[in-house]
Amino acid sequence: MVQIDWKPIPEVLQTENGQPFIHRDISWLSFNYRVLQEALDPGVPLFERIKFLAIYSSNLDEFFKVRMAYHRYLLRVGRKTKRELDVDPKLIIKELRRIVNLQQELFSYVFDKVLIPELKKQHIFLLRRLDLNQEQKQFVENYFHDHLLPFVQPVLVLKNKIRPFLNNGALYLTLWIREKNDPEQKNHYALVKIPSDHLPRFILLPSSPERKDLIMLDDIVRHSVSWMFPGYDIVDTFSVKLTRDAELYIEDEFSGDLLEKIRTSLGKRHVGPPSRLVYDRDMPLDMLEFLKEVLGLEKNDTLREGRYHNNSDFFRFPDFGLQQHLNPPLPPLSYAPLENSREFFADLRKKEHLLHFPYHSYESVCRFFEKAAKDPRVTHIKLTQYRVARNSRVLQALIAAAHSGKQVSVFVEVKARFDEEANLTWGERLEQAGVKVHYSFPGVKVHAKLAIIRRVEKEGPQFYSYLSTGNFHEDTAKVYSDFGLFTTDPRLCNEVLRVFSFLETGQVPESGFEHLLIGQFNLRSGLEELINAEIEMAKAGKEAKIVLKMNSLQDRSMIEKLYEASRAGVKVFLIIRGICSLAPGIKGHSENIQAISIVDRFLEHARVFWFHHDGADKIYLSSADWMVRNLSYRIESAFPIYDPEKKADIIDYLSIQLSDNVKARMLDLGQTNTYKKGNPDMPIRSQLETYYYVKRKLEKPGTKPGKE
Repeated sequence: MVQIDWKPIPEVLQTENGQPFIHRDISWLSFNYRVLQEALDPGVPLFERIKFLAIYSSNLDEFFKVRMAYHRYLLRVGRKTKRELDVDPKLIIKELRRIVNLQQELFSYVFDKVLIPELKKQHIFLLRRLDLNQEQKQFVENYFHDHLLPFVQPVLVLKNKIRPFLNNGALYLTLWIREKNDPEQKNHYALVKIPSDHLPRFILLPSSPERKDLIMLDDIVRHSVSWMFPGYDIVDTFSVKLTRDAELYIEDEFSGDLLEKIRTSLGKRHVGPPSRLVYDRDMPLDMLEFLKEVLGLEKNDTLREGRYHNNSDFFRFPDFGLQQHLNPPLPPLSYAPLENSREFFADLRKKEHLLHFPYHSYESVCRFFEKAAKDPRVTHIKLTQYRVARNSRVLQALIAAAHSGKQVSVFVEVKARFDEEANLTWGERLEQAGVKVHYSFPGVKVHAKLAIIRRVEKEGPQFYSYLSTGNFHEDTAKVYSDFGLFTTDPRLCNEVLRVFSFLETGQVPESGFEHLLIGQFNLRSGLEELINAEIEMAKAGKEAKIVLKMNSLQDRSMIEKLYEASRAGVKVFLIIRGICSLAPGIKGHSENIQAISIVDRFLEHARVFWFHHDGADKIYLSSADWMVRNLSYRIESAFPIYDPEKKADIIDYLSIQLSDNVKARMLDLGQTNTYKKGNPDMPIRSQLETYYYVKRKLEKPGTKPGKE
């Protein structure tokens, strides 16, 4: 396995008081490197490795649109920020660029030296224009004239003229050209758009029966540019892409119409200031300097990559039906107690139901709302919306419920990054259907995943709640690992109602929260109390243990609290998919903390907090990562699991993950991402183990891992 030696510089690793703290963006790049490791892993099927290149690239694009743009903004206005530990923006930009450059070199190595040869072994050839035979050249020329000509937009670039505008995220070829018969051989430059937003990136060429020949759209344009500049000789061509700042800078959320400000900002997103010009690393320096000047860019605005950009298009790399080079199917398992239920709400009343996606099918959640929409006894439905599927069955059910006269209330968070426009559109559709829609709070995001239904029954009104770690999104539920709990427990339902009362009125609930931990109320303090309880257990000589699973751990005060727990003797186990600013295993701080990260075919999205509590385990499922934004600037929820059987299931699940010795990486201060080692004769790949554990539980309720 190829490794990058990219230990971050000390200035971005320490807090003011000397406690180890890894800068969040350094840690995020380390996470994206774990994604790149999957493309290197020979145990991953070939076409899945190509998809991991796409995931890496898509992640990095968003990073530059948001995080790098944020640092450049701080640099532009001459500010540091306490939330980033007073690291000079210039220093962190330099360090992030250094790391990304190293990763890009590895990306090119994986693509050119590892995956291309693997494709050739399968008789799949990705050709460049100089590799084409005569029949293929004719095909390429015909394809260009038939399909590309309306979109390519050739532009001669001149200094001191109107600055050319490059579309956000679009691909361009930069041409180094010279006028024919020019005795001085002066250099000129031009831009040609590669229309990958209109046409497939990978084009199948005429091939012999025993092989599949492909060409990238970029190389079809390369082959054809001479026709667009008939008075010039083409010296060379190099690809570029410009990424623009995608953050919505709303200066004052507390005055005026917030929705209108968001709409206005969305209109400016695609014309925002550049955050990155990606260029072919073989581009001559004088050509790069020319582009920087005419596009108004500085050194920190540029980044070297390989010959091709927008590699997220590898999501659509053709697999030619070669199923043996794809992940073997793990179809979501039908949850029969609800999916086959004839008395849906009666079965919900009998006991709680804990579902684990994508191992369980999401059908039960969709049926929950669809049944409620049709049931004449259901009078009210309430739900929070952060991200939903494009053709959401959940929201379609709410629209049907409103049409049937039910009182439906939805809180729509329109500040969900990159889903703002979709959420505004859904909000309008819901309002048109008669749904009461409430929109974002100024200065706070609503990230809790909650729903509740009121149904009139013989005994009186009955409430049915659904609490989740993930969004109401049936598409991502196929690949995101999350938990969802159906419950009629009045302790939880009453407090869910209080959350909705606050969201709908803005008035703080008088009764507060005793069972739920809710952001802006008791989430941070409740988590601190739970950690403190383990610290007291350890000081009393009792067994003390904390297991935390989440996407990101970045909040400094919570990290310092975990360091305090470690020093007191509490055993802390972390399962962190993305950002981990805590440094495990550091003498005097975190000797008792171990941390792993699991990157595999499913995206680990669930947040699970397990506190041993002297054997009386306290377990919470949550929508909240331990980041400043989640704990201080969002409405989040953490909900307790009271049922002993459900607790046991979650403990089993966490134990499986902690035992992973195939896809788990060890997290440390040096960001090495070393694979966790275990018994080589007993490989444990936690996602596969979990799938078959869930399957056994469905077939034989009460079965434990490894038992029949």
